Amino acid sequence: MAEIRPFRGVRYNELKVGDLSALICPPYDIITSQMEEELHNRSQYNFIRIEHGRQLPQDSALDNKYIRSAAILEQWLKQGILITDETAAIYLHDHYFIHQGRQYRRRGLTVRVRLEEWHRMIVRPHEGTLAGPKSDRVSLLGTLKANTSPILAMFEDREGQLSSLLAVQESEEPIISLGSSNGERHNVWAITEPQVVKLICSLFNEKPLYIADGHHRYESALTYQHERRACSSSVSGDEAFNFILMTLVDFADPGLIILPPHRLLRGLSTSSLSSLITKLKSFFDIEELPLDMPGVEQQIDALLAANDRIRLALFGLKRESLLVLELRDFTVASQLMPYFHSELYKRLNVSVVDHIILEELLGLTSSQEEVRITYNYDGEDAIRRVLAEQYQLVCILSPLKTEVIKAIADAGDRMPRKATYFYPKLPSGLVFNRLV
Repeated sequence: MAEIRPFRGVRYNELKVGDLSALICPPYDIITSQMEEELHNRSQYNFIRIEHGRQLPQDSALDNKYIRSAAILEQWLKQGILITDETAAIYLHDHYFIHQGRQYRRRGLTVRVRLEEWHRMIVRPHEGTLAGPKSDRVSLLGTLKANTSPILAMFEDREGQLSSLLAVQESEEPIISLGSSNGERHNVWAITEPQVVKLICSLFNEKPLYIADGHHRYESALTYQHERRACSSSVSGDEAFNFILMTLVDFADPGLIILPPHRLLRGLSTSSLSSLITKLKSFFDIEELPLDMPGVEQQIDALLAANDRIRLALFGLKRESLLVLELRDFTVASQLMPYFHSELYKRLNVSVVDHIILEELLGLTSSQEEVRITYNYDGEDAIRRVLAEQYQLVCILSPLKTEVIKAIADAGDRMPRKATYFYPKLPSGLVFNRLV
């Protein structure tokens, strides 16, 4: 099914730039204005200058952040700050991190993957997208002609053939090895031996790929591909714009951590809040848990994790208590969701929150949503923000399991946007792919 290929990766020249930990950056979609300033100050060669250039008030069609990023890329290549590997490789990437006091390793393969239209079901999405981020990435692709950050995608390695093969490769010396101030570490190996590369590629011939993180980047690459094809008199199919950079991770990888994006709300009217609990009782059975009860967080987690119930938690309507909501009548609730979605979609607690609570009971429209909703991946921190009156209400969700994501994608459905957060994000600047 999926066609993967090695590529000549572009990466930093450590002899020129020194410590790589000061140079990599997060992908564009989580870089805040504060983070942007910090990354610019960290090093004159920080990858943010390519991944997410600064927008200036005087920007024009002839001078803007995309053009400046392209100029910096060319300058760094000429100066030897960035180098292009001589031999095409598949890059084995071990990403070490700490979550809830425990150390994990997420193992991925960074490769070029042939772009496929969604309807072919070779590359399968699980979340919806927005027009704004896609427009930004299309502009960067068209100007820079490079995939600056890999998409995170998942695959099945049921027989363990690939994991056994990769275990042999890690005995070699990595081409990149670095730690960072946040406790994350990265080791990257370049797999170049022709027979091994061929075998790895062949193992994906019968496998579909499931996008975990990077839906906007994938759709942007499809748009760019369409534009390039329209401008070409003849297309062979092997042009660089027919491929995209991905890091592929096994569904069963123990480092594949998925956090729930809890919904924090502000800007709600007093009348909306005061009438909400009465409206909730029309759909949910409600249980109150005192906020100061010992082990309340663990109890909430256990209640929300039950597979035979559709549950979520709210905080903000009562200052001393968390409210655990259990959907009473699925049939009634499902009729308030878009008809074209699958039953599995309608049973997700994130779907119940977005369609029943936010849209039906609070009357939030898509135009209002961006102003009123923030996503937080730490339930305890989200509650603290409500207690500090930074927000009025938080909807607490349970994390989705990989098998649910796979089932949604296999059904050709898509979850509400911001339904999952794969932690941690892949960094930008380790190895990237030029389209020229």
